[in-house]
This record gives sequence, C-alpha cells and structure tokens, in this order.
Amino acid sequence: MKNAIEVKGLTKKYQLFTLEDISFTVPGGTIVGLIGENGAGKSTTLKCILNLIRRDGGEITLLEKDNVKDERLVKEDVGVVLDETGFHDTLTADMVGNVLSRIYQKWDKNLFQELLKRYDLPRNLFLKEFSKGMRMKLAIAAALAHHPRLLILDEPTSGLDPVVRDEILDEFFAFIKDEDHAILMSSHITTDLEKVADSIVYLHKGKVLLQGEKDELLERYGKLLCSKEQLAQVDKTLLGGVRENQFGCEALVKDRSELKRRYPGLTVDPVSLDDIMVLTVKGEQK
Repeated sequence: MKNAIEVKGLTKKYQLFTLEDISFTVPGGTIVGLIGENGAGKSTTLKCILNLIRRDGGEITLLEKDNVKDERLVKEDVGVVLDETGFHDTLTADMVGNVLSRIYQKWDKNLFQELLKRYDLPRNLFLKEFSKGMRMKLAIAAALAHHPRLLILDEPTSGLDPVVRDEILDEFFAFIKDEDHAILMSSHITTDLEKVADSIVYLHKGKVLLQGEKDELLERYGKLLCSKEQLAQVDKTLLGGVRENQFGCEALVKDRSELKRRYPGLTVDPVSLDDIMVLTVKGEQK
C-alpha cells in the first residue's frame, strides 16, 4: 500500500468558516499527526474523510478506494475513534461488542475481550459509570477489534493518565509495524505526536499552514530568545510569530541553521510543536 489516505483540494464551506484546499497524504506504515488550534478545521477534515459530512470540493481516497463511492467496502478496513465516542450510556462494554459484531464482518470477539482486559475495562458496567478515560480506552478497543488496516483517531489520548497514554501509544507503534497499516491522528497533546508521528499536518484557520516530516520540521525550526533591541536587528524574513514579555522576546525561527550562521551571537533553542503553534498565533495577533 503506497498511501492509506490521499486528500486533494478538500473544501468545505460553512457560513462562518471555510476549509480551503486541504491536501496531504498518509503513507502506509506511518503515523501522520494533525494539529491546529480549536476551530482550525481538524474535526471537519476527519469527518469529510469519513464521509460523515459532505464535502464541497476535492478528492479523497482511503486504502486506494473512493471514500464516497466505496464507503461501505472501505469502512470495513478502517478503525475510528472520535472525540465523542458515541456509545450510549445504557450499554455495557459487552453490549458494545455485540452491536459492533453485527456491523463488521471481521469482528474478533476474542481480541475485543483481550483488549478490554488489557485496558482494565469492566465488561458489564454501564457506560454511564465510565470515566472519560475509560470511554476512550473502550473506543480504542472497539476500533482495533475488527483488524483494520487504517486508524483515524480524533484526540485518542484525551482524558488518559500518562501511564495509560504511553501504553496506548505503544499500541499504535505496534499497529504500524505492518507497512500495510497506517494512522491519521488528530491531537492537542502535541507531546504524544512528537513521540509517535512520522509527519505533521498543521491546520490554521481552515488551511494547511505547514506540513512535512516531523523530525525535519523540529530540526529546521527554532525559538529565538533575545532582547527587543536584538530582535530589531534580525532579518524578519527568517522569523515567524513573536511573543514579547517583560524579560525579552521569543520568536519562531523558520530556518535555525541560517539564523545561527548570520547571527552567531544570538541564542536559538530547539522548538516543540506547541512552540510552533503558539508563536504562529501570537505573531498574527500582533
């Protein structure tokens, strides 16, 4: 499998928001992280990919099939975890398994029970008694239990404690060891994506602001720490957003090696995905 997902020119228009010309791929054997502030268009993009909402333009293929024309066939091979799990409060985990076994031809009851045990989830407790973290673990178990080739995940580690989050991330790593598998994962917990993602797609105000291999982006970008006087001397084409405080300035550096070469006396620190997002937004606010 070359690309598990191909999105070309995706457009979705609302009265107050437009998802505009979104294009990216999710190659087989990789995890692609989708980041962006609230309202950037992440959930809209995922729902268009899953054909939960109708797009206004563009093309989407899942596992080399059209996501609309071949929707029923392709969803057999797609595991989905949405931010709102959608399982009714009056169900138990066993009931969820019984319902899904009638939907997915490849539903594996033994695997589902194994995952419930691994995630320490009770089989016969009503979901209204589940914490948010327990609900999320149940959703992940349900997504994996029909042997999908592709996982589409919206905030899958939200509400989980650090130990369980780490276990779930290990589960995702194991999943994509098979080159015929892939994951598209939206998350506000960018430290999780820094651990597991191969590449990043950064949505901002309905557009792709930045995308590329995660390690290359974190290596290329940097964070400049300096005084206002020093900042005034720097070529602004090398910088993204700037945040000023009583102690000095922080600025997003678009090319860390170039800035170091031209201004060897300035301090440029490594950057995180959070830094890229925060400084981008701060720069626009100024």
